[in-house]
Amino acid sequence: MSFRKEIKFKLSSSDSISLKSHLLDCGMKVIYPTRQVNSCYFDNYDYLFLYQSLDGIVPRKKIRLRWYNDNYLIKKETKITSIEGRFKTAEDYKINQLPNFSKLNLFDEIYGNLTPSILIKYSREYYNYKGLRVTFDGNILYQNLRSILSNEYKDNERVMEIKTSIDTPDDFINKYISFPSTEFSKYVRGCSFLFN
Repeated sequence: MSFRKEIKFKLSSSDSISLKSHLLDCGMKVIYPTRQVNSCYFDNYDYLFLYQSLDGIVPRKKIRLRWYNDNYLIKKETKITSIEGRFKTAEDYKINQLPNFSKLNLFDEIYGNLTPSILIKYSREYYNYKGLRVTFDGNILYQNLRSILSNEYKDNERVMEIKTSIDTPDDFINKYISFPSTEFSKYVRGCSFLFN
């Protein structure tokens, strides 16, 4: 099990452009082609995953199905947030086509029966800077999977995220990134837009 830091920076479109340009000028390198990320998040009937995230309870988890672009090689991912840090496990899911969300069902021994809650789609760019993995996410779209109306919401905010070893000092990151870090859970944001 390998814990890591995930530090997020909420950015406007103009801030995202200027920060990306600055970091590229300073040596940031592309490490992977831009792709669309698709994540189907699950929750139980009482939205316990959502409320534990809002309350900052640890340990907590999120469970999702994830695939990229139109390639339906789907992974089931479980993200754990604990006192020690964060880690993610992934396993192949049993289907290799776009799922019928209304028929999906998972079971968790702690949270019980889980059904799809929201679908999140966004564009992700991948970089390396000073040994840090840096991603920029934009064009974020949330879709309600628990409504026959399938209402959607487009998020105008963008997010930069740094993923690094749990041993990387915060001072090292702050030396190169002048923007303040923030909480930015796409699942929490999506639920707040779609279910209010």
